[in-house]
Amino acid sequence: MLMENRKRVLSAMFAVAMLATAITIAAWQEKSAEKPAVAAAKPGAAEMERLKFYLGEWDYTETYPNEEKNTGVYTSKLGPGGNSLINTFHSQGPVGDFEGLLVMTWDPKEKMYKEYVFGNDFPGALVETGQFEGDTLVYRSEIATQGATIKLRNVTRLTAPGKLESEQYMVMKDAPEKLFVHVEAKKR
Repeated sequence: MLMENRKRVLSAMFAVAMLATAITIAAWQEKSAEKPAVAAAKPGAAEMERLKFYLGEWDYTETYPNEEKNTGVYTSKLGPGGNSLINTFHSQGPVGDFEGLLVMTWDPKEKMYKEYVFGNDFPGALVETGQFEGDTLVYRSEIATQGATIKLRNVTRLTAPGKLESEQYMVMKDAPEKLFVHVEAKKR
């Protein structure tokens, strides 16, 4: 039962983190095709501008290695002063019913994106750190569990205008990295 609950919590956290990353990269890539916006003088404004076009609503499908699929809706809006993005999501299907809140921002000290993930299946927040690697947004985080640390890596890329794919990978101890979930999203 404990292992089943742990898998469910990890499933929810991974799905949320991956979806947020996926939408962020799609938005940035769509925006980069338009005329560049003039960045405000305040610190982090240019970095937050890169994330703005993932604003709006997205339909998505999560596909797990066992081929089970959940579907959901993700909504993103600007936070106070444009210094963050606030995202809500809800997915459901045979893997479970997941609901949550994400807050993304730019950390000028670390010169990296920070993402705080809150979900219905786990207490506290999952904190991820990300950067663009070329046109791909990559977030990384670690989760400490009883006797082990789970490392997460989320990779997101645009596959067509308004469409993206994202994969969440995990590593436990010295085992090889494994795909945990694949997400496809389409902007409404």
